[in-house]
Amino acid sequence: MDKIQTKIILGDSKEVLKTLHANSIDLIFTSPPYADSRKNTYGGIKPDIYVEWFLPISEQLLRVLKPTGSFILNIKEKADNGERSTYVLELILALRKQGWLWTEEFIWHKKNSYPGKWPNRFRDAWERLLQFNKTRDFKMYQDEVKIPMGDWAKTRLKNLSDTDKRRDNAKNGSGFGKKIANWVGKDLVYPTNVLHLAPETSNKNHSAVFPKELPAWFIKLFTKTGDWVLDPFLGSGTTSVVSKKMLRNSIGIEILDEYYKLAMSNIAETEFTLF
Repeated sequence: MDKIQTKIILGDSKEVLKTLHANSIDLIFTSPPYADSRKNTYGGIKPDIYVEWFLPISEQLLRVLKPTGSFILNIKEKADNGERSTYVLELILALRKQGWLWTEEFIWHKKNSYPGKWPNRFRDAWERLLQFNKTRDFKMYQDEVKIPMGDWAKTRLKNLSDTDKRRDNAKNGSGFGKKIANWVGKDLVYPTNVLHLAPETSNKNHSAVFPKELPAWFIKLFTKTGDWVLDPFLGSGTTSVVSKKMLRNSIGIEILDEYYKLAMSNIAETEFTLF
């Protein structure tokens, strides 16, 4: 295998992305500044111009992603003046018009999140991870993220009905079917699209660090050793750190010099070890 490369670039993603080769990236995993968030660092993008701000960037992401690659966008709308913002929904529709396929939505359930209460709602304990693709023929390595069967094997699989022993079509008319008996004797099963991960507790001097397990899960699911991972909003470098640990090549782009230097430092301390 060729030497693993970790490239960190200081600059504006909208411009830096234009210098990358087309169809060269296997996975884009990123969490851009949310609307009206991180005003003291990234200035804050207003919800009513967020789509306009993001589309030139996503246009370049569409260009650099391989036809077999995936784009995972970690983003969250907030509540303001008693209702939810719609900018994330508007962005999804705009990305589809741009040529992206919205193929899946994952939910990050933040375990052990701090409690909170407002007059008309409770604290959010989840964030979106939206999956977009250029084509329906994208690479996905589902066996890499299997999880232990758990207590389900001791209960549900012990008393199989006649229906469990044959392929039973979904009752909601979706066309998907199941055969529960297929899982008898197996130790591992496929996970759901809800990821239960605790938020990052040591923020490493950045205001919006996600846990290393978050990019690691998607890197396992969508890439193999030596593939290329891109994070156009690198922050403190988490995506590149995890990519290096998992023996993936990576490119990270960060617009602020302070966080660029922090990312470089974090990556320099990272050893090549499988995550």
